[in-house]
Amino acid sequence: MLIRNMAASSVIVGFLAGGCLAQTLDDPAINACKSTGLLALQEKSKDISDLVIDMESIAMSKADTSVGDVPIKTVVLGEAYIARSGKTGTPDRFVCLLGEKGKVLLTFFTAK
Repeated sequence: MLIRNMAASSVIVGFLAGGCLAQTLDDPAINACKSTGLLALQEKSKDISDLVIDMESIAMSKADTSVGDVPIKTVVLGEAYIARSGKTGTPDRFVCLLGEKGKVLLTFFTAK
């Protein structure tokens, strides 16, 4: 619970500390969040076949904060459609924290 609260605080601080950035379909941060998020989801449920990021919902911000001693450099928030057996339902919100060199540190999905 403490780690979750610290991550939420980092997200808020990240948005306050940096401006929002323009993002495109080929943005390395978005691609990293999508690929690691999809792998994490597939580990929990084998029927998940794809993760479709809603680019219009994306908010990405540079950050200069940390969780413990781990630096957070970019925070990505948005909505994604999780495809199960090839069919997508309603979008889920997600948070993705990236550290140094664009390494994904956390990807978290939640239903609306």
